[in-house]
Amino acid sequence: MYHEKLNVWQRSCNLSVEIYQLTNALSDFGFRNQITRSSLSVASNIAEGIEKPTINDKIKFLFIAKGSLAELKTQLVIGERIGYLSNQHVAKYKQETEELDRMLSGLIKKVESRRQASSKVESKRKAF
Repeated sequence: MYHEKLNVWQRSCNLSVEIYQLTNALSDFGFRNQITRSSLSVASNIAEGIEKPTINDKIKFLFIAKGSLAELKTQLVIGERIGYLSNQHVAKYKQETEELDRMLSGLIKKVESRRQASSKVESKRKAF
C-alpha cells in the first residue's frame, strides 16, 4: 500500500508506539487512553486518507490527522503539567508533532496541487 512508503506515516507510527510505551505504566486510564488514541489516530488517518479514491477525501483525512496531532500536543502539555510526563519526553514529542505537522502540510499542498492540475485538464477537455 502506498501510505506505507510515506515518511510521515512511518514516523507517526513510531510516535504512536513510543507514546504507548511511555504511558503504559500510568494508572490514570482516562488520560492514558486519550493520549494513545490521539497518537494512533494520526497514522491511521494518514493511511485512510492516502488510500481514499478522491482528492477531497485524501485532503479531509490528512486534515483530521493534523487535528489529532494538535490533540496529542495538548495532551503532552497537560501530561507534563500534572506530572505524568517528564519535561524531556514532552520536549522530544512536541518537537516530533511539530515536524509531523509540517510534513502533513506539505503533503496536503502536494495533493491539492494535483486537484488543481486535474481541474485544468478537465477544463481543457470541456473546451474541445
